[in-house]
Order: sequence, then structure tokens, then C-alpha cells
Amino acid sequence: MCGICGIAGPDAERVIVQRMCNSLAHRGPDGEGIYEDIGVVLGHRRLSIIDLVTGDQPMTNEDGTIWVVYNGEIYNFLDLRRDLEQRGHRFRSQSDTEVLVHGYEEYGLDFLARLDGIFAFGLWDSRHRRLLLVRDYFGVKPLYYHFDGQTLRFASEMKAILMDQAVERRVDFQALHYFLNLRFIPGERTLFEGIRRLPPAHYLLFEQGRVCLARYFELPHDTAPQRDEQY
Repeated sequence: MCGICGIAGPDAERVIVQRMCNSLAHRGPDGEGIYEDIGVVLGHRRLSIIDLVTGDQPMTNEDGTIWVVYNGEIYNFLDLRRDLEQRGHRFRSQSDTEVLVHGYEEYGLDFLARLDGIFAFGLWDSRHRRLLLVRDYFGVKPLYYHFDGQTLRFASEMKAILMDQAVERRVDFQALHYFLNLRFIPGERTLFEGIRRLPPAHYLLFEQGRVCLARYFELPHDTAPQRDEQY
């Protein structure tokens, strides 16, 4: 299932992301990887399913300007790969992960609607100094984040975010109310104030110290056929 985590902003530190990775070791017992740049650190714990040899993460594009940490399955990755290869992209692995970096490189945010699968990933674009977080259409794969106005933290599980001591431990009492009355917490809230779930079919863009949350996919609504008394 893999585990992903990272920090972007002035408080990004490798030692904290290492602790985050350690807390996610049960999600990915087969390997660990960390990528570090100015103002960003990405972490990954791997459960090897596809491409056991060359599928390690974080994974990058040809020139090392785009990096991704990813959890999930892209069902149509072979079709996406063929399209990207025809457009001149060079692949170095057999992993479905690599279509994310090349797809973003080719199509930008428009690539998200081309994905068919269950996934959560964080992608760092070093050219534009932006971090992109994405969650699949129906929210099968988990992705949590915390933004304090300056620094963005994200992970597959809340406890990884709590590895950063700068994150305050405060109960969200409205979320607790929902949990005790409904037996679940609707929407983006979690039991911790300030920690949110990225909604299904949404992406979060962190750029120039600001966060933008937007939907990238809408389920088509089919109109019921008109019927008369003959039916």
C-alpha cells in the first residue's frame, strides 16, 4: 500500500521527514526514500508490487526537475505511457509511478483527469517551486495535510504529521461531536484541529506560501431517458 509524507515551506527539515517515514514503516516494509531540496523534503515507504528493481521512490523525470511520492495503482498506466513515449518522454522504469512525473511534465494539471485508478501522491515541481497533492476520484487512498500559514505538511496517516512537534495537538470538538453521534466524521475534518483530509477528486496546490484547493474531476450525470405510458 506504501506510505507517503513530506513538508514544504520554511520549516521543512529532513530529520522530521525521517521520523514521519519511520512512523509509516508498516505501510512500506520493502524500502525507504527521501528527496530534499531547498524548502521541501519528500519521504516514501515502499511496498513493492510493480517493478521490484527500478521502481524506488521518490521518482523523478529526465532532468530531475519534477519529483513524486505516490501510493496506489494507475490502472491505465500502460496506455498513458505509450502516449507519453510517442511525445518523446524517456522512461527508466516499468513502474506506474513514472507516468505521473512525465504526465504532469507534458500536460500539467490537465493530466489528472486522464488518470484511472486509486491513488494519493505528492509532486514537487522545482521549476515553479510548487507542491501538488492529489487524491483519487473516490478517496480510496488516504491523504492528510496540515497548513499553519507558512509550512505545509502531508502524509498517508495523521500520526506521521504529528511527528512534527510544531503541529499543535488540539481536539477538534466539532469533529468529535460528529464521531460520537454519527460514528464517522464527514467532510475534511479530523479529530485533530488543523489536520485535514484532502477530499476525493481534489488537488491541493502549495505555491508562494499559499494553498489552493480545487476539484479536478466530476462524475458525469446521465439524464434518465424519457418514458411514456407505452412503457
